[in-house]
Amino acid sequence: MTTSPPLTYAEPFIKIRPSTGWAALNLREIWKFRDLLLSLASRDLKLRYKQTALGVIWVVVQPLMAAGIFSFVFGKVAQLPSDGVPYLLFSFAGLLGWNLFSNTVTKCNGCLVGNSQLISKVFFPRLILPLSTVPSVLVDFAVAAAMMTVLMFINGVVPGWGILLLPVLMGMLLMLALGIGLCTAALSVSYRDVQYIVPVFMQILLYASPIAYAVSAVPAHLRSVYLLNPLSAPLEAFRASLLHTSWPSASSLAGAAAVSGLVFLSGLYSFKRMERKFADVI
Repeated sequence: MTTSPPLTYAEPFIKIRPSTGWAALNLREIWKFRDLLLSLASRDLKLRYKQTALGVIWVVVQPLMAAGIFSFVFGKVAQLPSDGVPYLLFSFAGLLGWNLFSNTVTKCNGCLVGNSQLISKVFFPRLILPLSTVPSVLVDFAVAAAMMTVLMFINGVVPGWGILLLPVLMGMLLMLALGIGLCTAALSVSYRDVQYIVPVFMQILLYASPIAYAVSAVPAHLRSVYLLNPLSAPLEAFRASLLHTSWPSASSLAGAAAVSGLVFLSGLYSFKRMERKFADVI
């Protein structure tokens, strides 16, 4: 009785392995899915103001109410200086920059968990989801900026050459926000506690940043520690570009720009490292 030799299988010519590190960042693929990105951004805007009486006007009403409260607490009660600008205008300008940062972080933080059904059933670059929050945030920013223009006109404030730096400062705030948002969004897939920690962190950061007050109001012996906050210089410069208030030093602004770039790259790298587990864990 003869036995046949064991079957042998040729090793496949193509091996499929997940990309690692920066090799996983395919910008061409993200551009290919740009229509999906815009559709998700449009859906976010429509759902947010659906069945609301005021609709997009809430984008103006909320910061106006917050600016009014800040004006009373910090301007009337605490009597903090506002660099010669009406306190309502001063605090609204700070909130304009803060909301650009805060809304981006908040929306990025919940974008993966909120679209869990989409992630588990459809293939697309997962980076599309956090990036899709930026267009909707910019629309809200544009509406609030229009209100800022009206307030400046009423108070007779005309911006100077500093307004040319506004897009750069917006870019710094968005990079910092996206870096934080990408990291927290990826972590929230495995650890849902992150979704509860981020709002508390943002509330603390709101009062630890120069939104309702100027950096000059911080005691001198604490100012060096206070300026470690990477939002301090960009928000102070953001307000100065609109209202002729005091500018931060060039060194602190350059340091904040470097931190914003580093945080963005770190968040992007962390997101791509954890991306392969999203569909299995979520």
